[in-house]
Amino acid sequence: MTASILLRNVRPYGEAATDILVENGKITRVALGIDPPAGVPVEDGRGEIVIPGLVEAHTHLDKSLWGLPWYTNEVGPKLLDKIDNERLNKRRLNIDPYIQSARQSIQSSLMGSTHIRSHVDVDTDHGLWGVEGVMRTRDEYRDIVDIELVAFPQSGLLRRPGTLELMDQAMKAGCEIVGGLDPCAIDRDPKGHLDAVFELCQRYGKPLDIHLHEPGEMGAFSTDLICERTRALGMHGKVTISHAFCLGTPDPALIDPLLAQLAELDIAIMTTAPSGRLAPVVKTLLAKGIRVCSGNDGIRDTWGPYGNADMLERAMFIGQRNNFRRDDELRLAFDVCTAEGARVMEIAGYGLKEGCAADLVMLPGETLSEAIVTRSPKRRVVKAGKIVARDGVSIRTAP
Repeated sequence: MTASILLRNVRPYGEAATDILVENGKITRVALGIDPPAGVPVEDGRGEIVIPGLVEAHTHLDKSLWGLPWYTNEVGPKLLDKIDNERLNKRRLNIDPYIQSARQSIQSSLMGSTHIRSHVDVDTDHGLWGVEGVMRTRDEYRDIVDIELVAFPQSGLLRRPGTLELMDQAMKAGCEIVGGLDPCAIDRDPKGHLDAVFELCQRYGKPLDIHLHEPGEMGAFSTDLICERTRALGMHGKVTISHAFCLGTPDPALIDPLLAQLAELDIAIMTTAPSGRLAPVVKTLLAKGIRVCSGNDGIRDTWGPYGNADMLERAMFIGQRNNFRRDDELRLAFDVCTAEGARVMEIAGYGLKEGCAADLVMLPGETLSEAIVTRSPKRRVVKAGKIVARDGVSIRTAP
């Protein structure tokens, strides 16, 4: 449901103060001294910064432990250890996909995210349990956040027979994006894995977002195969590679040809800016015209205890990982968590200009850089013209 409101005395991106008039969920005027139309409420912006809603472009709403008892993590170091442990313990730990996705969605909204892309597990142990739960959250909580689902074969696609058929069912059920995972390292069949996920994309006319944790030459090989299929199938601008650790390899002879292909094919990169892994260099990607987004990934789940769903904190992590110190560099980190994420998710009408959707956040600070490093909890979040969160309190109650 859309709403109307006049935001008085706000500073877009920390610049000069102005007023923003929102009518029926859209920004209709940005100027000083706007007189509110009859019946339109006025919100005093108090000279605070106003930004478009933060974009959480990579998370896993179906498996957060948010609100559940503390989980003692004793999982082995391998990726498959974490995958298998999570799959085996979902029901024992009562990780109900609807309840947990609703809890994390409210938390994300409190932090200022107005759009979420969630990878949702599809596997032969749980079928479409996760998809059904997150779809329910998507439908019931769309007043505070927009959610799109990636059908994600977390436990592998070909190594667990029956998963591909479930992926097909997930797409029929309404998932917006096809997911994939480490075609060499997990499925050990890069041709078979990529043929399968790209065929689903073609069958349903949907984009692809593939997790690629594979390092070095292995990851470069998979990336090259992804580029090859993107080109052959005419899927320019419809593919995202998440994590892409291989692009952090300090070997220009290996990486530069891949970056050229990614730019040519408009393949986007999602990076969480991890502290413990090689990662793509954000400034290099942006300089080559490659779309870059970010996300908090897993939040307090069986993989790790970290995360609070704050994309401003993620912007800080991007800054730290990329040694951003100047204010203009921090603006790049901020853009990755806002406008760049919106470009990757193809969010229509995103921004602070007249005609844009009124998905906004007001928060204290003199500049964007200060807002990123201080990350005040005193945020007012506007979704479709309605204030949905104020100073850490949501209009919705978590189940």
